[in-house]
Amino acid sequence: MKNIRVFLLPAVIAAAGITLTSCHKQAAHEGQLMSVDVAYPVEDSVMIYKTYPGSLKARRTVELVGRVNGYLIASDYNGGDLVKKGKVLFRIEDTSYRDAVAKAEAALTTAEGNLKYAESRYHAMVEALKGDAVSEMEVQEAQSTLVQCQAAVKNAQASLQQARTTLSYCTVTAPFDGHVTASNISVGGFVGGEGSPVSLATIYMDDDMDAVFAIDDDKALAQLRKNIDSGLIDYKHIPISFSEHLSRPYYGVLSYEAPDINTSTGTLEMKASVANPDYELKSGMYASIQLPYEAEPDAIMVKDAAIGTDQLGKYVYVVNDSDKVVYTPIRIGDLVRDSLRIVNSGLTVKDRYVTKALMKVRDGMEVNPVVVK
Repeated sequence: MKNIRVFLLPAVIAAAGITLTSCHKQAAHEGQLMSVDVAYPVEDSVMIYKTYPGSLKARRTVELVGRVNGYLIASDYNGGDLVKKGKVLFRIEDTSYRDAVAKAEAALTTAEGNLKYAESRYHAMVEALKGDAVSEMEVQEAQSTLVQCQAAVKNAQASLQQARTTLSYCTVTAPFDGHVTASNISVGGFVGGEGSPVSLATIYMDDDMDAVFAIDDDKALAQLRKNIDSGLIDYKHIPISFSEHLSRPYYGVLSYEAPDINTSTGTLEMKASVANPDYELKSGMYASIQLPYEAEPDAIMVKDAAIGTDQLGKYVYVVNDSDKVVYTPIRIGDLVRDSLRIVNSGLTVKDRYVTKALMKVRDGMEVNPVVVK
């Protein structure tokens, strides 16, 4: 038994030495491999959008004008103010127009007095005719005078109404709540608006905006109408983005489709209504309208930053079961969820793809893959 123990001990030591040497070599080999982050493609149901360029317009835009002659005596707001409906914005000298109203009122009073006398005379003539005190001709003359006086009163009333309307033009008020541009004419400047209206400023009803865009793709238009008819896609929450940095995201409601195609451009105009509670959206801003197009129930997606481009097209690096990098061409689709790109072909959900450091890996390179989410 002693001899057996003596001969076994070197064998055990030798075996242990081989094992330690093998582990050391393996650890050294793994230490030399570059670690790369890899991830599995995401498979999920996504909505495909088509993006259209457009611009914003206020729901209503009205040019405020001067329609009388006179000096501008007051501008009762500051340019850019949000004003309420009925707010007095401009006052134009009105002395001559007040005089015109006074003359029209006097003319009406005279006409009404003449009418009252003509009515009394006519009724008296009718009674006198019964007793043969007057002739039938005199009654007819009295009736004619009465008719003329009635017409004179109506003319005087119309003249007075016109004079009062013209006088009202001397005060320009806000037709609705909205933001007003700076005045085009300074206080003290002359407004010659009787011959042709003179622009004073513009007011915008901008608590709601219209994102105006156009569709020029017959296939997209047909799909849009199909989606609307089926009710499967919600067009009351359309993402709308801007180049400007804004305080929050904005969404629109599809609100208008033009009844005809623009023959000069071959496009169909559409509008999406956008709420503007903070008034940070301005008329004329450029917008990108992301119109829902089609739902894809089993889309395969990878991080857009992990996709490379070369002369052959788009590609990703896949790490196979042997931990070797494989150059893999792919065909891509739309960008979704801000950072994910749909892959139409070339990948499966079981493929591990390199998420970053694309410039440091190459086809056939052995790596140490680290799975990240």
